[in-house]
Order: sequence, then C-alpha cells, then structure tokens
Amino acid sequence: MATEENENEGFNIDIELPEEIAEGAYANFAIIAHSSSEFVLDFVRLMPGVPKGKVKSRVVMNPQQAKRLLQALAENVQRFEHQFGDIKDQEPLPVFSHKMGQA
Repeated sequence: MATEENENEGFNIDIELPEEIAEGAYANFAIIAHSSSEFVLDFVRLMPGVPKGKVKSRVVMNPQQAKRLLQALAENVQRFEHQFGDIKDQEPLPVFSHKMGQA
C-alpha cells in the first residue's frame, strides 16, 4: 500500500494498487468526451495496419478532477523534458474530442 502526502492540504491518503491494475494497460491513443458534469477518457491501443482499435481503459471524472489532471500532466511533462530533453512528435497526430451524445 502506498501513501501519498498532499502538501497543499497537509493530510495523507492511503492508496491501494491491486496487482492486476499495477501491470497497466498499454495505450497509444486517447479519445476524450465530455458532458456538462463529467469527462470520459478512453485509452485505446491501435495496431499498425489494423483499422480497428480497442479501448483498453476508460476513466470517468468530474470537470474539477479533469482540470487537475491537465495541470498535473503538464507539470510532469515539463519535469520529464527538463530531465530527459524535449519530447518530439514523430508525426502529426489527429486530436479527437467531442461532447458526449454527439458524433
């Protein structure tokens, strides 16, 4: 069991990471949808030459948590690039985002 301290609020959170989740699921594509009350992040694995991808994981969160995730991801990318150098895209990728209930 891991313990993470939230420095801003001064309390500890015990987080259990089950073994089957700890292995992770590889995804090389993400689809983001939202409604007025939630964000849905689908993490997809696309294989070269195969026209159909498979959702490997779905995360649903409220807008406040989605914004916190955005900030945390930006901060971690910045730390990564500071340590290992700039992350360069190998090719331009399309970005898919839509409101839930729309095509």
